[in-house]
Amino acid sequence: MLFDIIYIIIGIVLVLRGADRLTEGAAALARRMQVPEIIIGLTIVAAGTSAPELFVSLSSALKGSADIAVGNVIGSNILNTLLIVGCAAMVAPIAIARSTVSKDLPLSVAVTILLIILCLDNFSDTDIRGNTVSRTDGIIMLACFAAFMAFTIHTAKRDNAKSNADTADKNNGHELDKSSEPATPVWKSITLIAVGLLFLIFGSDLFSEYAAKVAGTLGMSDAAIGITIVAGGTSLPELATTVIAARKGQSAMAIGNVLGSNIFNILAILGITSAISPLTITDITMTDLYVMIAGAVTVWLFSFTKYTVSRIEGIFLTASYIGYAAWRLFNA
Repeated sequence: MLFDIIYIIIGIVLVLRGADRLTEGAAALARRMQVPEIIIGLTIVAAGTSAPELFVSLSSALKGSADIAVGNVIGSNILNTLLIVGCAAMVAPIAIARSTVSKDLPLSVAVTILLIILCLDNFSDTDIRGNTVSRTDGIIMLACFAAFMAFTIHTAKRDNAKSNADTADKNNGHELDKSSEPATPVWKSITLIAVGLLFLIFGSDLFSEYAAKVAGTLGMSDAAIGITIVAGGTSLPELATTVIAARKGQSAMAIGNVLGSNIFNILAILGITSAISPLTITDITMTDLYVMIAGAVTVWLFSFTKYTVSRIEGIFLTASYIGYAAWRLFNA
């Protein structure tokens, strides 16, 4: 089993490096094509940080490990909301904008509720095992994701244009010259994208295969390992980005990274995965879904306290995740 664990670690490293290379290459190519920075951040970078979850979930689903695919998304969202926000708040209290409290956080909660609804084939049954996230469910999630991205990009363009206009006014109508780095050659950008995709595909395949093998050896279910170990591995980019942003005092980026990742995980990743291969749930429980929605609602409620997630609240969120993860592993 030692070699299986080594292969899992190699898979995680390849997935994370692949996501980094893919994002770097795509962003450089977009800048070369004069795509605004804000659009790059909302689309390419967001997709890049969620690429590990996408490739691991898709690879697992195609291999018949539906619980790893669904558990990866559920586990990543629980980890994002409880552990990542909790750790970030312990590093530095997270200030949350009023617009985030009134728009972004409720949207994250609504998307989480949508996932719960789609997981329920029979609303009178409290046990979701045996239910299926179908191709129709996947198409619904992808349609919602397309609408979300269209609205987000439209709003970003409007806000960006207003910001540029205000800056021009402050400089008497003349824009200041901005120094910029030399443009990355197109061949290099394409090479980075190709290498990133290769790492992601190979790494996610390696990771999902040996994670499932270790789970079987330890007597753990696919759901348990997907929700804890796989989710933890694929959420490393979000953890690093959010904690660093919080330490630098960039609260908006810290909370925005978590919310954007949660929405992307459900609507895009599960949408794509289930549209390609319907996912039959065998060992994920309503408790897992309840913890996911409880985490999202708790962060929303905490944000009402002076529009800040404090260190004490961060400790509570972190402890809640540790307790849940321990319960999940012991009940595997």
